[in-house]
Amino acid sequence: MKKFLFAFSLVALLISCKKSVEGVDNMILYDDAVAVEETSPAYEIKYKSIEGGVARTVETEAKIIKTATLRFETQNLVTTAGNIKQAIGKFNGQVQSDEERNEYNTVSRSLTIRVPNQSFDNFIDEISKGVSYFDRKEISSRDVTEEYIDTQSRIKTKKALEERYLELLKKANKVSEMLEIEKELSEIREEIESKQARLQYLENQVSYSTVYIYFYKTVAEKQGATVSYGAKLGNALKSGFNSLSSFFIGLIQIWPFILIFVIVFILIRRRIKRKKQ
Repeated sequence: MKKFLFAFSLVALLISCKKSVEGVDNMILYDDAVAVEETSPAYEIKYKSIEGGVARTVETEAKIIKTATLRFETQNLVTTAGNIKQAIGKFNGQVQSDEERNEYNTVSRSLTIRVPNQSFDNFIDEISKGVSYFDRKEISSRDVTEEYIDTQSRIKTKKALEERYLELLKKANKVSEMLEIEKELSEIREEIESKQARLQYLENQVSYSTVYIYFYKTVAEKQGATVSYGAKLGNALKSGFNSLSSFFIGLIQIWPFILIFVIVFILIRRRIKRKKQ
């Protein structure tokens, strides 16, 4: 009888847990966000959380992901790169990637920089000081406050559900019951890890803004032609030699076909001569 009651309670708990998970979306009701001042990168919003049947209002700081893309021409790549590095150090930024390219008439450099969110605007202003004109200057922000709060709530709910299954696992007697509970626990823990990874990603993106900087210098064609004439001549000779070598190598690779062609040609020619005689 006890085993029957335990099995019945296990099934009932599984069903109730499923329903509670499906109803997570209804646990958080958001109020309209308060107006945001342009001069302030962060603000507070209110949301309602229902726990234990009691609604409570909680204030949380807005989570804003900021991104900027800057593209401009410079007369001195070294000086510009030095100024950017000084700005990075001044505002405690980090260089995520640094790439330099030297094309036919353009020398360029692209940087991906992460700066603390609170220093984002000041960093952009610092970079803009030495730039007379931007080919492209794009600044965007994305509010992820709702997603952040929702993810936190789901993690909390999943952890509470995990505790309930752990308590139930202690009371299980049959192997089949243990396996069923452990299966559910495994799925819940995977969901918790996934949500925690997403939450960590959001926190990182909010804490550090991303700035993409591309600056370049145009090189005069005459200078390029004068400097690279000897190199071009050498490359032409080298290219011609390589082409000739490739031709002979190609002939060697198809020698069986050439041999067959020659034999067939000789046989056909002999037959034609015999017919004429």
